Amino acid sequence: MISAKEIIGLIDSPSREDILLVESAYEFAEKAHERHERFSGEPYFIHLTETAKILAEYGMSATTIAAGLLHDSIEDTEVTEEMLKEKFGPEILFLIDGVTKLGQLKYRGSDRHNESLRKLFVAMSEDIRVLMIKLADRLHNMRTLFHVPKEKQKRIAAETLEIYAPIAYRLGIRKLSRELEDLAFPYVYPAEAKRLKELTRERYDKNLEGLEKFLKSVKKALAKEGITKVRTEYRVKGLYSLHKKLLIKKKDPDQVFDVLALRIIVPQITDCYQILGIIHGIWRPLPGRIKDYIAFPKPNGYQALQTTVFTGDGSIVEVQIKTEEMHRHAEYGIASHMSYKLGNVAGKVPESLQWIKHLLPKQLSKDTASVTSKTFSKNKDVPQWIKEIVEHHNIEDDNEKFREGLRSDFFEHRIFVFSPKGDVVDLPRASTPVDFAYSIHSDIGNHMAGAKVNGKLVSLDTALHNGDIVDITTKTGAKPSTKWLEYAKTTSAKHKIRSAVHKRENKKN
Repeated sequence: MISAKEIIGLIDSPSREDILLVESAYEFAEKAHERHERFSGEPYFIHLTETAKILAEYGMSATTIAAGLLHDSIEDTEVTEEMLKEKFGPEILFLIDGVTKLGQLKYRGSDRHNESLRKLFVAMSEDIRVLMIKLADRLHNMRTLFHVPKEKQKRIAAETLEIYAPIAYRLGIRKLSRELEDLAFPYVYPAEAKRLKELTRERYDKNLEGLEKFLKSVKKALAKEGITKVRTEYRVKGLYSLHKKLLIKKKDPDQVFDVLALRIIVPQITDCYQILGIIHGIWRPLPGRIKDYIAFPKPNGYQALQTTVFTGDGSIVEVQIKTEEMHRHAEYGIASHMSYKLGNVAGKVPESLQWIKHLLPKQLSKDTASVTSKTFSKNKDVPQWIKEIVEHHNIEDDNEKFREGLRSDFFEHRIFVFSPKGDVVDLPRASTPVDFAYSIHSDIGNHMAGAKVNGKLVSLDTALHNGDIVDITTKTGAKPSTKWLEYAKTTSAKHKIRSAVHKRENKKN
């Protein structure tokens, strides 16, 4: 069993107060759960220590780790909210209460399951630490899923693939989403998982020798140009990620070039572009395979230069070039920027992630309800996709529609489109100018008279593609029609169209 000392050892520079808090939460949880067991027959407390360890590994604060140790105390023991509040204070009770309200594994049936998803997203909007505890809890449950009765395994794994892994990915926590995907994949798609495991083993063994030879040549070329401060590593593509890519490529493994990729990690952004130039000056790149995610990051914040080159010996290699900060963010995402010690946030959070601070309670009130979705919705710096998830909670929608909306709006492939001023708008694939207009502002959508894509007039049902520049024309007298519901792909745009049409009809009546 993991000791309190081991967990504390993973915290970056813990204060005396941090150490005492984690030790106290550890002892309290151990006593509260002393008679509880898991499906495996192991003490339930082991699950709590593993959850706390995961939180510590992802750089969470002592407060979040303590809440992770205590997160099942109210639901599964005789411990009361008053007891927790008196011993650990209102902030930790706030986090525990947020996790307890989700009650994800306690629900049975589609309607109650989907209602728990609504609670998950509202908790996420109120304080992102609640979500981090839930993700850590789910990760350890997936690591031990083989102990769960077989009839439950596939349901839990499918839920992980459909909901939890995509949320972690959208928050940029690729390390966590990748592990969740690869743990769940064999339970949901056993035959495909077995086949891909054999395929990657063959490709890895076959390509590793050539990749090491290519790496030596790259280092030699960089040293010749005076670049010596580089760190390199190999990346093996996750099995589920490979599965999705093979579906896109019509299951042709020969068209997937990044099963094994080379990472070059450097101190500065200028180094990235210089190294890309050196590599292309020696090795010929594949057309259409050069991606600048530094200038145009992915929706989850991922940044790097990516290119795929012919090595000259018949092989093709993907090369990823990024800074240490980009690499850290690619693996840990939002978690790499979460610091909850007062005075420790300013100056360390990139501008694109300033919204994180708005998900933290500024000053906890006596009843611990200091952060609500109402106050949260006023924060302009929060990413639009998180705002929209919270809006879904307030829409009286059919549960299945709600879940389908989440899947299509937030967890499918995303595209980047631009306003004429160069602002980037993140939308689901196959979105239209209608979705674009409403994602900018309801007033723009409600008064849209026409649209141009890349300078050309287009119909409102035109599917947008990555890199399109969209210009919306508005007129005071223009109004949305029910026909637009067929054009809109996002649930948010459809809701706003229905609302505008409904208000107009009420005025007529």
